[in-house]
Amino acid sequence: MACQLFTTHEHATLYEKYMIREPEVYRQFLSYLEEKKGKPFELALDVGCGTGQTTRALAPHFQKVVGIDISKSQIQEAERVGYPQNVTYIIASAEQLPLEDGSVDLITASTAAHWFNIEEFLREVDRVLKPKGCLALSCVYIHIDLQYKECSKQLSEVYNEALNFVFREHGHERIELMRTEYKDIFDRVPYHDKMRFTKMLQWSTTSVEALMGLLESTCAFHTFLLTDPESANEFLKKLQERILKIMGTSSTDTQLGMCTSHFCVLACKSP
Repeated sequence: MACQLFTTHEHATLYEKYMIREPEVYRQFLSYLEEKKGKPFELALDVGCGTGQTTRALAPHFQKVVGIDISKSQIQEAERVGYPQNVTYIIASAEQLPLEDGSVDLITASTAAHWFNIEEFLREVDRVLKPKGCLALSCVYIHIDLQYKECSKQLSEVYNEALNFVFREHGHERIELMRTEYKDIFDRVPYHDKMRFTKMLQWSTTSVEALMGLLESTCAFHTFLLTDPESANEFLKKLQERILKIMGTSSTDTQLGMCTSHFCVLACKSP
């Protein structure tokens, strides 16, 4: 059974607002599918779709995209945000995919596969993929490099110290699959034609407010908040104060550079 997360509307809203997008990774998915199967791209299935970030990114490239998530709150937020006409959202689990045998060109799961029952999920993947259909699993590594004037190293150390504390003290044991960059999941994928990419760097610009929001949107911090709301809020407050002090600013709108490291597992079903 997969873990059930994002059970509140507030958490789903935070996730949609602050979670890191993966445009370069999405392009890798599409390039791989074109190489292995070729066009036309008819149907994509985004499993553990959350608020639909990957689902919406895939929409221009497929005739139809289905996003599924076990969380009603996530699906409601995905629908609230808005989506193209060729996108459909369904509340469903990764272990019981609501699609017909041999019907899907591409199955994706972005920052989600570590929550699945992998053996059951992979059996369903094999059932619904077309011959030469592809599986693409991606995630962001739990480490972020920050850049701001001469204090980049100190900022990165402070923020990653906070990340590590939250994930160590309040993260689920399945987070270890993220730390090992899905090596175990890769080994379990039953297809001979498969590959794993790690340390795919993505640069972006963020604000101090968004940086705090990113931490706040994680499942580990949400667990912290539910367990001890006073300590969790104080932790976030002190972290923000520390970061602003290091940067020498009082504005949470202050922009800084951010580098995230992504990894993915790609696999192709036999013809």
